[in-house]
Amino acid sequence: MLSQTQLQFYKDNGYLLLDEVYTTAEIDECSLEYDEIFTLKKNSELEATWKGDWKDEASPTQLFSIHSLQNHAAIFTRMLLKDTLLQAIADILGTKDILLHHTKAHVKPSGTGSAFPMHQDYQYFPCKKDTLVAVFIHLDDTSMENGGLAVYPGSHHLGPLEDRGNIPGWHYVDQDKFPIEKATPVNAKRGQVVIFSYLLVHGSYPNTSDSVRRMLLFQMMSAHDEKLRETHRSPCQGMVLSGRNPHAEANIKKRHEEC
Repeated sequence: MLSQTQLQFYKDNGYLLLDEVYTTAEIDECSLEYDEIFTLKKNSELEATWKGDWKDEASPTQLFSIHSLQNHAAIFTRMLLKDTLLQAIADILGTKDILLHHTKAHVKPSGTGSAFPMHQDYQYFPCKKDTLVAVFIHLDDTSMENGGLAVYPGSHHLGPLEDRGNIPGWHYVDQDKFPIEKATPVNAKRGQVVIFSYLLVHGSYPNTSDSVRRMLLFQMMSAHDEKLRETHRSPCQGMVLSGRNPHAEANIKKRHEEC
């Protein structure tokens, strides 16, 4: 259970860094399976560097991404259902009724790992009550040098900001108003978890270090919220992670339709 101090920090800043959500053994197992999956899928199309005119890269960079990790190995499903995580999410959302939106993994290779522009996740999957949160699980120690997370504390209070993306499907805010150089770096240790609002302006640095940076991301929402538009459909979206979904379809004639 989160303390009142932690809840107030999240309310004020839009993010929270947590320790001991997962055991060392769980992070070790996740890390091993994660590496094996990326090795297994190395011949698939994994390149996911952010597109658009937000920044001119002096040289090509790389970002490798795999979505729907729970469909690749059981450890990721167990991590999704971890009681300590779901209790923290329930405290933040004010309900134990929690749904999965999607999962993904990003690998920033050493020396050439791509930066992420400052953005809000809202533009990708807006919801009526803005309950959607991200769970950022660090599989490596992170810093500004190896491509760590950067945030604008309190920016979630600004609500949805203008989308300056110039390529359909790629969204970001005004990089002059929210330069990454003025953002707050979230330096984290392996195994630490950051939970943040999808309205928080955030991005990440390029990986200029000599070590890889790996992360795992879960995005979840209240079962009492609703999507404003059908977008970013993912396998297992709507899966109940905690509590129940009172709005789930029960019509037998719709049993083969996506939730």
